[in-house]
Amino acid sequence: MRIIPAIDIINGNCVRLTQGDFGKMKVYHEDPVNVALEFQTADLEFLHLVDLDGAKKGSVMNWDVITDIQAKTALHVDFGGGVKTEEEVQRLIDLGISQINVGSLAVKEPDKFIAWLTKYGGENFILSADIKNEDVLINGWLESTDLRLYDLVNRFIDHGLEYLTCTDINTDGMLKGPNFDLYKKLKKRFEGLKVIASGGVSSIEDLVELKKIDVHGVIIGKAIYEGHIKLSELTTFQKA
Repeated sequence: MRIIPAIDIINGNCVRLTQGDFGKMKVYHEDPVNVALEFQTADLEFLHLVDLDGAKKGSVMNWDVITDIQAKTALHVDFGGGVKTEEEVQRLIDLGISQINVGSLAVKEPDKFIAWLTKYGGENFILSADIKNEDVLINGWLESTDLRLYDLVNRFIDHGLEYLTCTDINTDGMLKGPNFDLYKKLKKRFEGLKVIASGGVSSIEDLVELKKIDVHGVIIGKAIYEGHIKLSELTTFQKA
């Protein structure tokens, strides 16, 4: 199971939101690159990097941070936040980004996402589904839709989709545990899909439970920044 620490960026700073609320933002570090280097020093291999400015605006904004992290670390970075054009996809691939998260565009322009999956390969993309009560939200969680999670996945499952990150907004940033039942359902319904859990992780015990469910990876954010999980504990868990 991949252990994937998260860095969310607003105005070049490393921040966390609570339940996706931009009004509930806390700045943890002014230099996301240093945070990424701390993860690398702890022998973690992966990073979930989110451009929240980009998610809100609808185009990637924090290119300098992305470029610096790619230049100064060896982390396998999956990036999300406002990717809407093939030019952005190509630029991210050229920078060496391992995978690109596609969320809002997959809802509004599914044919474009299918074209990207076909052209660049499913291994280069992650369908990013942000949900509340299994309804999909988009544009940095600011806009509701009438689309259900399983219907969204079904759009792409026969077009090369390999990876899904599903964030339960009700649990995100609350430090009260993930929605385990949600990930069990996804694993049962889409057997070949590599499911990445996101939202609510608060302890090593949560990771143990997610590993039992056999998710492909787990994204951890606030639990690290608030000291609920130490990087040394993640290193030990990963090697176990």
